[in-house]
Amino acid sequence: MTTHPNPPHDATPPTLCEPCAGIQRNWRRAPGHAELVQGINHKIERSHGLVTVTRYVCDHCGTVWNYENDKTNQHAGWSIMGQ
Repeated sequence: MTTHPNPPHDATPPTLCEPCAGIQRNWRRAPGHAELVQGINHKIERSHGLVTVTRYVCDHCGTVWNYENDKTNQHAGWSIMGQ
């Protein structure tokens, strides 16, 4: 049996509930859904200044989301943590 020095990791995406599956990713001002619970936020330095990133967790399926509020980037917005 051969072992890999870097075994492949499980790249299976999280199982999203229907409301999470409906969130439009990477689009600023796209709505979330009612079962997202807001967590901590922090600032990230971008070339044009600071932007706020807020973490949310879905109460239904447990998916962890980040919402980047960058007014200069239309493709900021919702992303799943770790993807």
